[in-house]
Amino acid sequence: MGNTMEVVSEQRCFGGTQGVYRHESSETGTPMQFSVFQPDGANNAPVLWYLSGLTCTEENFTVKAGAQRYAAQYGLILVAPDTSPRGAGVKGEDDDYDFGSGAGFYVDATQTEWSQHYRMYSYVTSELPELVFSSFSGNQQRQGITGHSMGGHGALTIGLKNPDQYHSISAFSPICAPMQ
Repeated sequence: MGNTMEVVSEQRCFGGTQGVYRHESSETGTPMQFSVFQPDGANNAPVLWYLSGLTCTEENFTVKAGAQRYAAQYGLILVAPDTSPRGAGVKGEDDDYDFGSGAGFYVDATQTEWSQHYRMYSYVTSELPELVFSSFSGNQQRQGITGHSMGGHGALTIGLKNPDQYHSISAFSPICAPMQ
């Protein structure tokens, strides 16, 4: 495990580069994928973290939102992580769409069988930013966090717990009562 990043794909779009990257995560103990859009000339640019919803991967936002055009226009780096570890081997992780694979809820699990891999809070707030800021030209002092559905829930809870890290917090249709 470490900070070595593999390029899965990179394409040019809207005056920037849209990439998908993979690395071995020390927080989840699994390979993790994430996407980054970096506009040309975006040195020391603000970074907007986008957290996807239930059953999604980093691909949903990257492919469907069309946000790259606006990010290029306004000089923003967009980062979208996967929603959970994949293939961790935890019994029951693939049994339901709203728990386990595809549904990490951006929290760190506390039950022993889950806590070794389902550490999405620590992954999103610590490990992934360290990797992104060491590999791309983002401004660590200018970060925002947003998301949709489960990702909106994650953006709100993560952003509110870390006001010194995120200078903007927003959510689209966030899950507000995850226990229900």
